[in-house]
Amino acid sequence: MKLLEWITGRFSVDMGIDLGTANTLVYVEEGGVVMNEPSVVAVKTGTSEVILGGQAVGREAYRMQGRAPGNIDVIRPLREGVIADFEITEAMLRYFIGALHQRRRFVKPRLVIAIPYGTTEVQRRAFIDSAERAGAREVFLVEEPIAAGLGAGINVTEPEGNLIVDIGGGTTEVAVLSLAGVVEAQCLRIAGDNFDDSIAKHVREKYNLLIGPLMAEDIKRTIGSARDSGEDYTLEISGRDFMTGRPRKTVIASDEVRAALQDPVRAIILGIQTVLERTPPELSADLTRNGCMFAGGGALLTGLADVIGEELDLEVKIAEDPMTCVVRGTGLVLSQLDRLSPFLYGSNGG
Repeated sequence: MKLLEWITGRFSVDMGIDLGTANTLVYVEEGGVVMNEPSVVAVKTGTSEVILGGQAVGREAYRMQGRAPGNIDVIRPLREGVIADFEITEAMLRYFIGALHQRRRFVKPRLVIAIPYGTTEVQRRAFIDSAERAGAREVFLVEEPIAAGLGAGINVTEPEGNLIVDIGGGTTEVAVLSLAGVVEAQCLRIAGDNFDDSIAKHVREKYNLLIGPLMAEDIKRTIGSARDSGEDYTLEISGRDFMTGRPRKTVIASDEVRAALQDPVRAIILGIQTVLERTPPELSADLTRNGCMFAGGGALLTGLADVIGEELDLEVKIAEDPMTCVVRGTGLVLSQLDRLSPFLYGSNGG
């Protein structure tokens, strides 16, 4: 058995994974970020069988959203950062492991997976079991705030307070880090998906137009913002008329998109304030000097960092390539497993 484990490990590439609600990113030591795919799987309706010979995962499945016939379900197996569908998550992980290893059989990589802060033991077990069943020989779990801090270049092992805000698709992680641990934190169920939902709700209520998640995301990326820049933009959008059921186009303006985003933006600000209010005074003093680091795809919303910085009276910095901060952090953990393993959850019982 030990010989087989050595052989399967010898020809495997260890992976760091940001298994997110919206996107899954994969990091390998020699190649950096080698995958960035939507966390979406297309299966035969009522089953966990991935269509197209097991290839309808990631971008292939993402393009099917809202367009698939009745015999195909397009599923996002993670909700609010945790596993909602065990079998589909396993299929997705198996696809990513297989794609990286060029479909070679008997590969057994070690995985470091980022998980939301505050997950329960049952939820952590679900991550580990899914990864092991998908082909991992050993699994380590690191909390997302720590991974994001590492990926953003923060020295999280120092006895000094650092505030990290990681805005993903399903959750926003707000944490004060010190000595490689989370001193105070909150996992908010408000994030990028809520931005999209707020836009879709506004379009439905004002224009009687139903739009899908892809259109809502496009609006957010193209003309969405958290503050008034002094310039107004418009965008032609299309969807289904709520009254007639027919396809229809209309034009939406940037100021109304900004207004639609105010509720989720305000919820994130309140979540950060709550964490700051619970932070020990000594670390609060550090935060006035170090400011706040933004990570995650939501950090790219135009003007968001400025709005939050003004509200909290803190300098807010956006990490370099914020979308890959967490997965780059898992890569750093992977390279320092011996030193950091006391701070991880693992399949070996840690």
